[in-house]
Amino acid sequence: MRAARLAFAGQAVRFVPGHPIAGSEQSGVEAANAELFRRHKVILTPCEYSDEAALALVEGLWRELGADVEAMEVEHHDQVLAATSHLPHLLAFTLVDSLAKRSENLEIFRYSAGGFRDFTRIAGSDPVMWHDIFLANREAVLRTLDTFRDDLDALRDAVDAGDGHQLLGVFTRARVAREHFSKILARRAYVDAMHSTDLIFLAKPGSSLAGRIRVPGDKSISHRSIMLGSLAEGTTEVEGFLEGEDALATLQAFRDMGVVIEGPHHGRVTIHGVGLHGLKAPAGPLYMGNSGTSMRLLSGLLAAQPFDTTLTGDASLSKRPMNRVAKPLREMGAVIETGPEGRPPLTIKGGQRLTGMAYDMPMASAQVKSCLLLAGLYAAGSTSVTEPAPTRDHTERMLRGFGYPVSVEGSTVSVEAGHKLTATRIEVPADISSAAFFLVAASIAEGSELVLEHVGINPTRTGVIDILKLMGGDITLENQREVGGEPVADIRVRAAKLKGIDIPEDLVPLAIDEFPVLFVAAACAEGRTVLRGAEELRVKESDRIQVMADGLIALGVKAEPTPDGIIIEGGAIGGGEVWAHGDHRIAMSFSVASLRASAPIRIHDCANVATSFPNFLALAAEVGINVAVEGNA
Repeated sequence: MRAARLAFAGQAVRFVPGHPIAGSEQSGVEAANAELFRRHKVILTPCEYSDEAALALVEGLWRELGADVEAMEVEHHDQVLAATSHLPHLLAFTLVDSLAKRSENLEIFRYSAGGFRDFTRIAGSDPVMWHDIFLANREAVLRTLDTFRDDLDALRDAVDAGDGHQLLGVFTRARVAREHFSKILARRAYVDAMHSTDLIFLAKPGSSLAGRIRVPGDKSISHRSIMLGSLAEGTTEVEGFLEGEDALATLQAFRDMGVVIEGPHHGRVTIHGVGLHGLKAPAGPLYMGNSGTSMRLLSGLLAAQPFDTTLTGDASLSKRPMNRVAKPLREMGAVIETGPEGRPPLTIKGGQRLTGMAYDMPMASAQVKSCLLLAGLYAAGSTSVTEPAPTRDHTERMLRGFGYPVSVEGSTVSVEAGHKLTATRIEVPADISSAAFFLVAASIAEGSELVLEHVGINPTRTGVIDILKLMGGDITLENQREVGGEPVADIRVRAAKLKGIDIPEDLVPLAIDEFPVLFVAAACAEGRTVLRGAEELRVKESDRIQVMADGLIALGVKAEPTPDGIIIEGGAIGGGEVWAHGDHRIAMSFSVASLRASAPIRIHDCANVATSFPNFLALAAEVGINVAVEGNA
């Protein structure tokens, strides 16, 4: 580029420099590979006077080869590539050269395993080309090399001092970093980057359900176990952790703030807590993926930290309202900036002194309540939250489980600063929100009998059971017990003739996440079902009232959305095309609807099912629901 600027002296030219980020250690025409650039990046660095037609022509060439083309300033390109390409090549060349010079070099190379061969493969690249690259990009390479040398020195010091905690921190962060950042770059919440944007479920009419299954761990409790375990003193062991993408976003955020976390591995997570004041400033924004719970709860916890943070999310989360937490936090003394209309990203200024307050919530929301209680752990005086209707109380229960005093009087919950969290052991029960899809499925599919094992039946979460029973559902709780402060039971559900009801408004907050699949139950019931007081459903991952109404109508069901609810007339369900709008609960609800459909249902935009229920399709197939990714059926 420097040479071009000198040669062309500001004239418009058909000169478009670029760099394909693909290749192999092989050179020459005999190494040609027509697929080499497919799904790989090509960076173009046009100069300020590049001819636009020439730029379009070169961009078109690369796209025809299957590449993803991006434009970048040349200086920025040099710095990025110094880290991602030049440094790895330098390390590979140096490692092989260092080992080859040793007296035992024959044994070293004889016993090298796959990891050594994978890492050093690029040392087979063209030495002359790389000699030129390192000299041409000297400044950027030196900056990257100096940073890496500092990290290497710190690692050497940790080995020398026997500092296992430091080593574990580096290794656990590194193990998940590649996958984490790949998912961010996919521009969706933790969806496999190789998926097309429209992942389609094909759900075929089914028969009866049978068997015993355990659905994944409770998402709400999984989130909170990471948060409180990180702020506790000591090591917290978690069993049954939900390895879905929302909870993993919370886990990654605390890793980014310096907490050493082992796992998850088969639902087991070990958290080496840093205490209430031990978090460190993250290197960049904290990415919450699709998780509103992560963003809202973390905003309270971060409002009193000594460092600045920015919370970002995917396209869906970036549309969701955050003023409901930002406004009361500001009243406590927090400094928070939001995007337009109070939406993400959230930028939280560190170093603020929070003062406790008594807050009357205008709308029942466990996320807002939990956010303020977490802020209250750091605020001077007492922080109390009064809710207009009961909401899930996992935060209060878990705070007590970690030894932190919580006062509950009627509908008011209070905490005071000055206490500590002590590490504990947590067993996460199965998520009733995930169980809800199977509760409805077995209720509407004739001849079904299904047992859902070890499900959390926290009284602030059992609205779905209460509503199904009012509709005539045949549901019994067996083997009731308490695990880690949370009530748990095995739930037996049998097919039943459901009838339409007016859903009591006091049950609405207790079933807010389960309404999409309850709408399916209403479509299969005899008579009319009316829901009111559920305007919260319009600002979830999608407008769940409108999206479910559109889908039900497309399948021939009479459904009338209202500002705060819906009116559904039970009747026959046909086949057809519906859209989940990237909302996992919509996708799974229409999968359940297929049990009573007269023809297959194609459900578009289902990739985000991974956010809350990673093995939904496998469990559905196990019990008799005929749904699979289109093309895999």
